[in-house]
This record gives sequence, structure tokens and C-alpha cells, in this order.
Amino acid sequence: MRIDVLGAVRALRDDGTPVDLGGPRHREVLARLVAAGGRMVPTDTLVDDLWAEPPVRAVGALRTFVAALRRAIEPDRLPRTPPRVLVTEGPGYALCLPREDVDVHRFEDALARARRSPDALTGLDAALAAWRGPAYADVTGSAWAQRERTRLEELRLEARELRARLLLDSGSGAELVAELGAHVTEHPWREPAWGLLARALHRAGRQADALATLRRARTMLVDQLGLDPGADLRRLEADILHGAATLQSPRTVWTAGVRLGPRTTVELARTLALAGGDALLHSRRDRLAAVQAAERTGDITLTARVIGAYDVPAVWSRADDPEQSRAVVAAAERTLTALGTDGPAELRARLLATVAVESRSADLSGDELRRAGQAAREAEALARALGDPALLVFALNGVFLQSFTRPGLAAARDLIGVEILDLATRHDLPNFAVLGRLIRLQSASALGDLDAATAHAEAAEQLAVSTEASAVPVLTGWFRARAMAARSAEQGGPAAATAAAYYRAAEDALAGAASMPGLHRGLFALALLGLRLLHGRPAPTDPALDWGPYRPWTHPLVLLARNRVEEARTALARAPEPPLDHMQEALWCLTAHAAARLGERRVAVRAATALRAARAEHAGGASGMLTLGPVARYLAEAEECAGKG
Repeated sequence: MRIDVLGAVRALRDDGTPVDLGGPRHREVLARLVAAGGRMVPTDTLVDDLWAEPPVRAVGALRTFVAALRRAIEPDRLPRTPPRVLVTEGPGYALCLPREDVDVHRFEDALARARRSPDALTGLDAALAAWRGPAYADVTGSAWAQRERTRLEELRLEARELRARLLLDSGSGAELVAELGAHVTEHPWREPAWGLLARALHRAGRQADALATLRRARTMLVDQLGLDPGADLRRLEADILHGAATLQSPRTVWTAGVRLGPRTTVELARTLALAGGDALLHSRRDRLAAVQAAERTGDITLTARVIGAYDVPAVWSRADDPEQSRAVVAAAERTLTALGTDGPAELRARLLATVAVESRSADLSGDELRRAGQAAREAEALARALGDPALLVFALNGVFLQSFTRPGLAAARDLIGVEILDLATRHDLPNFAVLGRLIRLQSASALGDLDAATAHAEAAEQLAVSTEASAVPVLTGWFRARAMAARSAEQGGPAAATAAAYYRAAEDALAGAASMPGLHRGLFALALLGLRLLHGRPAPTDPALDWGPYRPWTHPLVLLARNRVEEARTALARAPEPPLDHMQEALWCLTAHAAARLGERRVAVRAATALRAARAEHAGGASGMLTLGPVARYLAEAEECAGKG
């Protein structure tokens, strides 16, 4: 029989058939004895490890679990015959199995042999292949299991790096580039891994890439931690620069994993995220991998730093990848709980700001919105108390993204943009200066001040040249289309077809420049609908138009344009209240317009109530990317309908 814990806990007979171990407590008892490595575990220790608050009959329950495990493990043992595997020893129990019959012990022994001898590489390969997931994966909520998972995860990372080193030392290893690249991405604070990746690139004949890798590592170490690279990395870089045909193996003592701090890919992620495009998606993917890897170490401070270090400005209230955003928020909230209210204020502020920034309002329920808003306020208060301008602009970014609690708050958001821009300008934070300009552009657009919005657009474009933020001209291109649409409705303005062409060009630029589904989906169709409403025309009915997340509010008008009045009435009744995001005023105006067209008084009352605070704003203008015209027009329609009957 063998027992496996590198993954979910299981036992297998010699023929490979699984042993029914019973329920979660039975498996945890067996797993705890495996973790003891053959040593006796006292009954009191087992009870404390199994229950946070042991029940009155905990010892009796433990004996029941042990008895059931003995029957499962040794089904052919005769009555009154002493057990040979799960034995009673003194005041406790021990698991008596050869080490080769337990996967975690085989792994530890293979690693120990590989540390001593390069000839043990085959055994190390087999031991690494035995991992099926996190150790003790199905033993959740137990402190002992978390400690073991942390210890074994560190050993697994060491084993992967040792395997790569042995292959490189043997003269091979060019094939390791992809594997080590992924390893460095997932565990970016492990300095030896950077050296291994550089050696593999050198072995593959990619000297320039090897040097770029080492320089990337140095940049992160210096800029993020204020640390110089270790002697091994410096020597490796010198060897590559001097054209060494072979590279000496680093003088690493392979006795335990090396964890030197939050050596993250944050600088690279910032650069990629501001550049936009597919690189943005990759940087986000790498960020989540780093967060998950940090959590696996069990180091709360490290995890907090990795999560909070990704302070890339965010301007849109709908996430591109809601699942990943939820995962990052969940990790931040777990880490906040672990740090406690007495934890370091700077780390808590960064985690709270991360919760606020990643909790995009369009994707949240009521409780989630309240938590995110509270996180934004706490992050801002902590950042102000600390007097850290870089931290404060990050916190204010969260405040901005949580400032869509009701229609009509463009002026309040402009004040946030003013402060972000002032801080960023005075303290040389150009990426947040871009954010401040974009927030002010959106606010001026919402208030109908196209001249001020144009000035902010031009300033943002100038900043984008130095920050290499290629997404900025895409956003400002949409603003110019929005301005053209507004002017097309004025006396002597451009033709509606000209405004439509501007929207089409902006749509093509967005589709070609970046994969940002949270922004992209439905935007062009909604812009065309707004343009038609500005000119008193019905909604577009082209079936190829993608209405994205806006369909519940646009569909009644599309049905009316097709003369399907009763279906439009049904669709209007089913439309929920708009999400609290950049488009809420626009969607309420669509609701008001459809209600007025259909004579739906109750819906008109709701829309009018929501829109009164936004009377002075322009519908859709808060996005800075499209317009349906003044909110006052739609409010008047709703109030007229509401006053009838």
C-alpha cells in the first residue's frame, strides 16, 4: 500500500485501487500522521490539530477515526491482531510505512540525494512529477496543514530550480527557457531563478535576451526593494558581457529555498499595462500568478507587498476580467484579515486601495459595493496620515472608482481628478498625471464643457508620449468622436454621418490597439444609438451590432424601432436599474425615453427620480467617449410622462 499527500490525501493498494479512507476527519488524521514522518503524535496534539475548539468527547471521536482507518488500511487483519501500519505508541499514534511508500517522503529523499549528487537527477524528475496539486490539498482550515503546505511548496520550488541547475551544469538546458520563464513569472522574488533563466537563454544562443533578463531582475531589485543584485547575478552578467562560452554555476547552497522578499514583476507590469494591447492582458495574468504564489509561501507581509505593489492607474468602472479582479480582491481581503487592524499602515493602505480599485462598480452587488467604498475611504485616510503622495494617488484612484454611487456626481469626481493631477505633477508621478487628466476629461465631458475636456485630452496625449501610454490616444480619439457627435446636433454643425465616421474610426482604433472587453463591448453600438437620439431618429436595428452589457436598456428602443411595441413594453419592464458606473446617467436616460414613448408612468417616475441630481450633466458624457445629449431633455420627458394619469 502507498499513501499520497502531494495533492488530495489518498491511499492506494498495491494493485492501484483506491482505499476508502472515510470522511474529511479520517483523512486529516492520516495526513497528520504522515506529516510526522513516522514519529509518534500524542493524542492531545492530534485533538488540538483536528479541532480549534475540541468537543467534550474529542478523544473518543479520535479513537473512532483511528479504528475506522485501521479497518480501511488493513482490511485482512485478524481480530485481536496488533495493527502493523497505524500503531498505538505510548500516549499517541504513529504511521509505520517504508518511506518509499509515501509520496512526500520519496520527494524529500529524492531532493536530499540531488543536493548531494548530480547523478540523482532522474529520481528528482520522478519526485517532482508525483505532485498532483498543493500538498494536503483537501485538508483546509488546519494550521498544521498550512505550515506543511508552506514548507513543502518551498521545497518544491527549490527542487525545480535545482533540477534546472543540474541540467545546465551537465551541458544541456536550452530547452528550459519556456519552463524557467514561467517559473520566474510565477515566483518573481526568487533571485536564483533569474540566474537560471539567464543561463538557459545563453545556452540557447540568446545572449541579448539573457542580459535583458538580468537587467530586468536588477531593475526590480533596486527600484522596488532598494537592494543590489547578489554576487551570483553580477558575476553571471559579467560572464555574458565578456562572451564566456560557458557560464559557471552559481555558488548556491541548496539546503533550503531562498526567499528574499517581494521581488515582483511590478515594474514590468506597470510598463505593459500603460502600453495597452495584448501586453496588458499578459501583465495582469502574471500579476495574479505572483499573488497566488506569494500566498502559497504563507508569508503574510510578502503577500501584502506583492498584492499592493501593482498600482497601475485605472480609469474605467467595468473590469476587463471580472473573475481575476474578484480573485485579487479575495486575496487582498484574506491578507488584510491576516495582518489585522494593527498591521503596518502602509501595507494595509495598499491592500485597501487594491480592493477599491479592483472592485469595479459595474460588476458588484450591494454588499460588495459597500465593502469597496469603505475600503476606498480607509485607504485614503491611512495614506493621508502617512503623508505618502504615491500611496495617496493610488488610494484616490480607488476613491474615484467608487464615486459612482448615484447619478450626478461629475463635479465631485472632477475634484478627485484635480487632487490626483496636483499630487502627480508635484511629486513626479507621470502615470497618475495621465489618470488625473483623463478623470478631468471625463468630468468636463459630463458637464458639457467640451473646451475644457479638449484641453485635458491634449495634455493627456502629451504626457502619453513620455510615459509610452499608447492607450491614451485611443481614449482621446473616442472623446473627439463624442465632441463631433454633440456638435453635429448644433445649428451649422457637421453632418451626422461625419460624427458616425469618427465613432467608426475610434472603434477601429480600440479594437486594434487593446484587448479591453470591459471597455470595448457594446460601446460602439451605444454611441450610434446616442447619435441617432441626438438627431431625433429611431434606434439602429442592425442585427450585427453588439450591445454588450447595455442590451437590457437599449433593447426596448430597438424593439420600438421595429414597431414591436408590446415586446418593447415587456423588455422595459424587465430592465433592471442601471449599474452604478460611468454609463448610469445614459442608461437611465434610455429608460426615461422608452418609458415616455410607451407611456409607462411608473418606470418614468423611477427614471425621473434617479436623474434629477444629474440635470446639469450630459447623458453618457461621464465616459468621455459618447453622448446622448443633455440629461435635462430626458428628465423632462420622464417628468411629463410621470405627471400624466
